[in-house]
Amino acid sequence: MGLIVVSGQAGCRFEEVGRITAARLGFELLTESQIAAAMEREVGPGNPVPAKAYADVAGIILARLATQHHCVIAADGLESLHGSLPGMLRAYIVAPEAARIGNLMVDRRVDRPIARQLLRELQQQRNEIRRKRFGRATASADSFDLTLNAEQLASEQMAALIEEAARSTGLLERGFLSAAAEAQLQFQMRLRLARHGLSPTGAAALPRKAFAHPSEEIFAHLLDFYRIPWEYEPRSFPVQWDREGKVLEAFTPDFYLPEMDLYVELTTMKQSLVTRKNRKVKLLRELYPQINIQVFYQKDFENLIFKYGLAGRLAPA
Repeated sequence: MGLIVVSGQAGCRFEEVGRITAARLGFELLTESQIAAAMEREVGPGNPVPAKAYADVAGIILARLATQHHCVIAADGLESLHGSLPGMLRAYIVAPEAARIGNLMVDRRVDRPIARQLLRELQQQRNEIRRKRFGRATASADSFDLTLNAEQLASEQMAALIEEAARSTGLLERGFLSAAAEAQLQFQMRLRLARHGLSPTGAAALPRKAFAHPSEEIFAHLLDFYRIPWEYEPRSFPVQWDREGKVLEAFTPDFYLPEMDLYVELTTMKQSLVTRKNRKVKLLRELYPQINIQVFYQKDFENLIFKYGLAGRLAPA
């Protein structure tokens, strides 16, 4: 099986490196937010995964996926599964504090003092989560096959080095995980999870990206071009209930951009449908004021597709 874990210090953009690596190798990409969503599907909504069970639930999901996919996992701490999932290539991204502060200034659009404080908070939060989940607040150097310094290396260069390591170690020639090996791993991990009262359902899988409209696929290509991570329709928000509390209506934004914590809704339809969608967006903002959402209307989208020469690929709405 081909599994590559990419993680790193706070502010090192390791998820970007993972995304580029996955694209270069043709592997599936799993980010921390995608793993969290898969865990919710695995154990059921409303059943939080205890910190000490995190590695085993993640292992169950990755073992199942490894029977059908080669994957790049851009998530902190999952290099600890190396003993359970043999053949995993582990890369860790580091950088001096000044470089990481500069990244946060650009990514979060804040000044240097705020970025410096934010970096401290992010690193403390990451250390605490790692300590609870994996027993150690920081990663040890011998937990990784590659350690890359982002001070002088761009994300594309680091991804190229990871790709070369994957090819030179024969990772690409490995087949998928066999059903027998997966069954053995599942048994061992599920036995440990039983101590936490967890019984995974086996529901987590990689969703197919079947876009509802050509405009969504074009928008996804633009995001990929600019290396902006995205998730397609990852979450539905109830916006109307009956007297018994049953959900009557929900709203599912088209895209979520995790690095910006922003939902994006595309609207290229006729006016009557736009009006209905605007009502849902208004309800979403009223009911979930913490949610950031941006609506792209037909004129906005036309400006994008004509600017980038994609008009011929857009089917009539």
